[in-house]
Amino acid sequence: MIKPNFDGKRFSYPDNADQGSRWDVLRWLTTRKKTRWPRDLTNPPAAKVQSRASDGELRVTFINHATVLIQCDGLNIITDPVFSFRVSPSRFAGPKRLRAAGLTLESLPKIDAILISHTHYDHMDLRSIKQLCERDAPQIFAPLKNGQFINKVSANSAIELSWWDSHSINESIDVTLVPARHWTSRSLGDENKCLWGGFVINFDSGSVYFAGDTGYGDGEHFRQAAAQLGPFRCAFIPIGAYEPRWFMKPQHMNPEEAVRAFNDLQCQYALGIHHGTFQLTDEGHDEPVIALAKALQEHSIDDTRFITLDNGAAWDVPAIDAPALID
Repeated sequence: MIKPNFDGKRFSYPDNADQGSRWDVLRWLTTRKKTRWPRDLTNPPAAKVQSRASDGELRVTFINHATVLIQCDGLNIITDPVFSFRVSPSRFAGPKRLRAAGLTLESLPKIDAILISHTHYDHMDLRSIKQLCERDAPQIFAPLKNGQFINKVSANSAIELSWWDSHSINESIDVTLVPARHWTSRSLGDENKCLWGGFVINFDSGSVYFAGDTGYGDGEHFRQAAAQLGPFRCAFIPIGAYEPRWFMKPQHMNPEEAVRAFNDLQCQYALGIHHGTFQLTDEGHDEPVIALAKALQEHSIDDTRFITLDNGAAWDVPAIDAPALID
């Protein structure tokens, strides 16, 4: 199985895939052709928030970006909760949201567990984590070395995992950190001093895969997750923040690669995430959804199996191949 390299200071993917350099960042910033996003992106009315899902039910609510509320087998779990206006070390500069979160943090049901995939500001939002911890005291799961940030805002220390490590959430459900092709940083000079990854939640009613941020590469990390921890009832797969490809390909999938990941994971259903809220890269706000529909058609995959949701919409994921209800 794929294991992270660690030289005592920094982590890397085993094949040392090129994640780019600071010069590449400068080249991108000085040559980029950014598509202009609308300034009035609004959400439809949010789905009704349930306090819990019953045994056997899997209800997922897309809040925004990589933030998904997962309700299954009596547990409420949230991935990479981001409710702040900016995803940046500054409250006055950096990427700002162009679409509101589909639910407010205050409207969430009691959260039992938080999954943090890595340290980037659009995934590790310490203000949101602090509010959830003060309100609900949830368990927090994160990759190695991420706890140094989380523990500053939480009374409960983060449970740190390496790839393929598992930890119980309760007596019957556990969570496993799985590999991803990405990187970490929160300030200049700390690149890859913390690990990154995705998660698999082993619910009694069917496992759920959350990719976090990842490039596609050769797809082996998806196939290994399927072989070791599948089958998956549902996967949350990123489809946005992918242009320009010369720069973003090692770290972010485009929709066509997301469909390949869907096939590698052999999941029953999937939700496209990581799009349409923050303009992090150069594609238009609706291009990921349009490109996903085209890729599904080209791969002859039913578009009811790999869907996208508006911010705040909920999806009752079937236990078997059957039409799902979307609020």
